[in-house]
Amino acid sequence: MSVAHLPPDSLRICRLGRCEYLPVFDAMRAFTEARDAATPDELWQVEHPPVFTQGLAGKSEHLLNPDTIPVIQADRGGQVTYHGPGQVVAYCLLDVRRLGLSVRGLVTALEQAVIELLAGYAIAAHARPDAPGVYVEDAKIAALGLRIRQGRSYHGLSLNVDMDLEPFTRINPCGYPGLRVTQLRDLGVALTPDEVAEELLPRLGRRLGHAI
Repeated sequence: MSVAHLPPDSLRICRLGRCEYLPVFDAMRAFTEARDAATPDELWQVEHPPVFTQGLAGKSEHLLNPDTIPVIQADRGGQVTYHGPGQVVAYCLLDVRRLGLSVRGLVTALEQAVIELLAGYAIAAHARPDAPGVYVEDAKIAALGLRIRQGRSYHGLSLNVDMDLEPFTRINPCGYPGLRVTQLRDLGVALTPDEVAEELLPRLGRRLGHAI
């Protein structure tokens, strides 16, 4: 299915700074409930304090030792993941029907935006058909989790930039025991999350068919 090409004012990019997870989660749901056919799509860039989020398919055995990091049940797909300082989180509040995207097409668009970004840093990355996200060799650098209600999406993706990766050892990331996790800093890219987001968000918009 082809992606519709929409005018620039049909997408808004919102930079929220560092915010607790639950208020942003509630705001995403409220936005999705309130939007109508004329509501522009939005991409929200945010950075969360340390938090584990458990998807709808999440199993408790994948939480190995959360310790003092809170665990929050989310209504996205997938298993458990970690969000923390030094990570770019991009929430994709989209009218998927208006964009002409299937669920698989949406996932692919998000993955390809990250892969294209990393290629610009001379990092070869790839997606896996059996495990959504973006990988460098066998290590995951970006995680995806989405919810679609009545043709509209929320949640989105997280890209590891310059963070403490230790909390990932307290879980089976995305439900995969022993899955390695990496980040841009460890791959030789010395940029801040905000600098990376400045490049990533327009790429996401273009991949989704918006004229940015």
